[in-house]
This record gives sequence, C-alpha cells and structure tokens, in this order.
Amino acid sequence: MNILLIYPQYPDTFWSFKHSLGFIAKKAAFPPLGLLTVAAMLPAGWRKKLVDLNVEPLTDEQLAWADMVLVSAMIVQKDSARQIIRRCKAHGKKVVAGGPVFTTQHEQFTDVDHFVLNEAEITLPLFLSDLAAGRPKPLYTSEERPDITQTPIPLWSLIDNKNYATMAIQYSRGCPFNCEFCDIIIMNGRIPRVKSPAQMQREFQALFAAGWRKSLFIVDDNFIGNTPEVKQLLPPLIAWQRAHRFPFTLLTEVSANLARDEELLQLMSAANFFKVFLGLETPNHDSLLECGKKQNTVGSLAEVVDTIHRHGMQVMGGFIVGFDHDPENIFDLQVRFIQQIGVVTAMVGILTALPQTRLWHRLKAEGRLLSDATGENTDGRLNFKPIMEREKLIAGYQQLLTTLYAPKNYYKRINTFLKN
Repeated sequence: MNILLIYPQYPDTFWSFKHSLGFIAKKAAFPPLGLLTVAAMLPAGWRKKLVDLNVEPLTDEQLAWADMVLVSAMIVQKDSARQIIRRCKAHGKKVVAGGPVFTTQHEQFTDVDHFVLNEAEITLPLFLSDLAAGRPKPLYTSEERPDITQTPIPLWSLIDNKNYATMAIQYSRGCPFNCEFCDIIIMNGRIPRVKSPAQMQREFQALFAAGWRKSLFIVDDNFIGNTPEVKQLLPPLIAWQRAHRFPFTLLTEVSANLARDEELLQLMSAANFFKVFLGLETPNHDSLLECGKKQNTVGSLAEVVDTIHRHGMQVMGGFIVGFDHDPENIFDLQVRFIQQIGVVTAMVGILTALPQTRLWHRLKAEGRLLSDATGENTDGRLNFKPIMEREKLIAGYQQLLTTLYAPKNYYKRINTFLKN
C-alpha cells in the first residue's frame, strides 16, 4: 500500500518564524515529529512518502501515487488541513486524520473518512487491524495513556533534515500542573510518562546517524514534569554527548521550579541545554492564581529567570494579557517586568480559550465564549468576552508589542541578559 503523509502549512504566526528562516537558509523551523513517529508505526511493507507543506508544495503526482492519505495537524494549521482534505477527496483518496485539531474538533471535518484520535500508540493499531480485516470504522478514540517506552524512533528517512532549523524529539508526555488555559493536560494527562534513558540514547543516535548536528528541540511541554526520572535520564545523555563531542545544542520547555533545583540546573547545563521556554505569563499575582499557575507564585519570577540565566541557559518567555484579574495598567507592568528580567525572546499573547480546557468550560458556563480558537494567540483576536473593555485590551496589547520590540528596548534586554 502507498501511504502519503501530509503535514499542513503553518500560517504566518510567531512560531512559524517565517520572516527569520530566510536568514539561515531554512524552509521550516521544526520537522513534523508526530507524523514521522506515526510513519514508524505503520507496517514495514507499506511504501511511505511525507510531504511537509512548510517545505514543499503538494503535487497531483504525489496524490495519484497514494492509496491512502494521513493528515495530522494542530489547531493553528486548521485552514491548511481543510484545503488538503478537500483536495484529497477531489482526487478520490481516502483520508485518515489525527493530531490535536482533530482530537478536539473532529466533528468540524465532515470529509474525513477515518479519525484516529488521542494517542496513536493506542488507536492506530486498532485502525490498522480493522483495515486489514476490511472493516475500518470512522472513529477511533481512547482515554488510555500508552506506555511510551514502546514508541518507535521517528522515520527520519522520510525528510531532508537540511530543510529545518531545528530537529525535534520527545521525551515525555503530560504535565503535573493544572493551568486553566492549557490543553496539554487535556490531551496527555497530568501524570508525566517518560521514555527510558537507553531509548533516548537510541533516538539521539538515530539523529546523529541521519547526519544532524546543531540544535535539537525536546518538544515536551514540561521536560521536568517528572523530575526524578529526568535526573536519571541526564547523566547517560551527558555521557552520549561527550562521547560524540557534543553534536547537539538542546532546547526545551520547563516550569519555574527548575530554578529551585540546583542539581537539575547543573545536569541540564552539562547536557548542553542552551535555551528553555518558560511560561512566566504575568507579573500580576492575582492573575497567576486565577489561571492556576501556582508554581509561578513561589518566590520571585525575576530570581527564577536570573538563576536559569546564570546556569548558561537562555530563557524564552511566554506572557499573557487578558486575564479577568488583569489591572488596567497590565500592559505597562508587563513591559517593565520583561525589561527587568532580560527575556530577549518574549512571546506575548492574548489569552485564548482552547477547546475543552478548564478555561473553555468556565467561559462557556459564564456565557462568554464567542468563537473557536485559531490556535494563534499573537494575532490580536479574542474568542471570548474579556472583563476589560475589548478595544482597550486589543489596543493595549498592540502597544505592548510595539514597545517591547522597539530597537532600544530590545537591545536593552540583550544587554541585561548578557550581564547575567
């Protein structure tokens, strides 16, 4: 069987890095890790091709070759996914869909033949078994959390890694925290599941054998969600990095409690982590309590950033405006806070109610939901009725971005970061 795996295009968003990729002669920031992993779960005898629309266009010849098309997408890729599905159906192709946007909103995609939702380690084998028996169902879903120590290494041979700025692997799924706006815990649960150290060494080795060097993104939404396991993982990874002359510079996402664990800080630094993304969100204490971000209310966030910087890792910060408890001057407070702590890469967005999150359910109960989320929280759109006047919130957000990324303020943050 000929299987065509298609990854939809990202719109022009903060995380697409569309306007900066040209400076480093790359076509996309990250590879389609989910599809590459799914490809490795398909029968070995099947012929597979992958088209990443962020790298190359989809051709009629590729569609003609395919017996079946697999599509995976995040919410922000929804429009591109719709176009792909329509085009596939126009060519008479069966479409199988999975990934975050379909898991939370599959009822909006009526042209899809088969939905394989939630975590593929559980639902994909069910679909493949039914397909082999000639009776595939339209919907496969499961609340079961798989053991990801059995997850195969992504099928890197399907892509040309030279097209990407950074490669990506996954160590864990799930996060122990309960932030109201977060959909990761909805999809992956609150008990972090991890891969084994030996498994991660094999994944590192596979990328090394594929010729990759430089930046490697460990895509976990909270890499340190299971701290004892991470401390077991890092020494073997340090040994692997040292034995291979540190071919990978690592980046990942963490929570603020990293700064309170000296052993973990030293291990991550020794493993060659050079950047971490941290959801700092807001300097306003009441807003942190509102969204359930209690881990950010312990001690000083400025000290958290300073501590991580002093261990050789640059903090990329996520910030949010639009909380119910935000004061009228939240925009000025955010500017002062971000300038003070020296977070050069500050991703500031308007609060978004993602499907099925605690925030989404609360706002729905309060009659404040307006529309579906676009998946892009930096486009200045609101999908709910805020407490602050809508026009004031949007205007304040626009001014916040203009001020933060004025050359003078941007270079001041660089200087603050370098001093630390």
